[in-house]
Amino acid sequence: MALPPEATDAMICTFECTFCRTCVEEVLHNVCPNCGGGFSPRPVRPGKNWKGDNFLGKYPPSRTVRRRPVDRDKHQAFATSIKPIAPADR
Repeated sequence: MALPPEATDAMICTFECTFCRTCVEEVLHNVCPNCGGGFSPRPVRPGKNWKGDNFLGKYPPSRTVRRRPVDRDKHQAFATSIKPIAPADR
C-alpha cells in the first residue's frame, strides 16, 4: 500500500525507498532490502504554500509507484548479517 505524502509513519532510506514504520521495525529490522542502509522518518511535504511555492500543490509526489516485493526469508538472512553494524557504518 502506498504511503500518502502526509503519512507520519513513513520511513525512508537514503535512496528514498519508503516503508511504514511497522515494517521497518518488525519485518526489515532497520535494514533496507534494496541497499542495506538504515531508515529515518520521512519528512512531510507541506500541503500549504507557506513560502516560495514549496508545497504539494506546486511539487506533487510522483504518481509512479515502484514495487519491489520483499522475500522475508531472503531478507532475514541478509539483515541478520549486517544489522549489528550501525547504519552509518554500513
